[in-house]
Amino acid sequence: MMKEHTMKKTFIRLALASVMGLGLAGGALAAEEGEGGTAHYPLKHPEYQDWSFAGVFGKYDQAQLQRGFKVYREVCAACHSLERVAFRTLESHEGPGFTEEQVKQIASEYEVTNADPDENGDMFQRPAKPSDHFPLVFPNDVAAAAAMGGAVPPDLSLIAKARAVERGFPWFVFDMVLPYQEQGPDYIHALLSGYEDPPAGVEVPEGTYYNPHFIAGISLKMPPPLAPDQVEYTDGTPQTVDQYSKDVSAFLMWAAEPHLVARKEMGFRVMIFLAIFAVLLYLTKRRIWADAH
Repeated sequence: MMKEHTMKKTFIRLALASVMGLGLAGGALAAEEGEGGTAHYPLKHPEYQDWSFAGVFGKYDQAQLQRGFKVYREVCAACHSLERVAFRTLESHEGPGFTEEQVKQIASEYEVTNADPDENGDMFQRPAKPSDHFPLVFPNDVAAAAAMGGAVPPDLSLIAKARAVERGFPWFVFDMVLPYQEQGPDYIHALLSGYEDPPAGVEVPEGTYYNPHFIAGISLKMPPPLAPDQVEYTDGTPQTVDQYSKDVSAFLMWAAEPHLVARKEMGFRVMIFLAIFAVLLYLTKRRIWADAH
């Protein structure tokens, strides 16, 4: 009994120390943000979006992924690669769900460098096959920077997992309990739909565009990429900047995490198993130590 009492006191002290530590960290962050001399980006934090893939039981919306891929192909692909995504994955039933023939047609519209040289030892270009990955837009970063005025457009394969705005205290505490993993898509949507005219008194560098949602400054070299009715939807979905940015953000989330649905299903099964296992352990302990108490 004395040992249990000591352990309980230890756990309580550790819990109190953790809460105090989080509180002090949050206070320090708030104080830092309150100092006028330090700017924190983004100036506007992304708003929560209602994603179909959010939550424990969330799944990708196949129609949205197909629309998002269309936006990527017709707008984003002019500058941004999707190097880590294979054409064949577009056929996934947990992803866009294109048919085999559609995937072959999509792949054939791109050219890739063949892995082996021809009979003369020269490398050559050929139409892509479903087993190939999306080709690079530029051969290297130097060529990209030269073509884009000094800026290197990032590859978008993992951008939905690589770009996320820190939520700060106390929200990150709740994120550990609630399965909020959509910071990346929220940020991409906010960035694509958040271009504004700079407020009075704010100057942006020449050749850049003001966007208060940008994570690394007040402006970026990418001009507003989307405009109303820019991409034609055949399913009646509104052709607005907000809808385009939502659809392409969802597609990029799938590109970064194509096995999200399988992971969630496996995680749920594991949690159920652990809950049942914990109950069995408790009942076993009660049975074994019943006489000792």
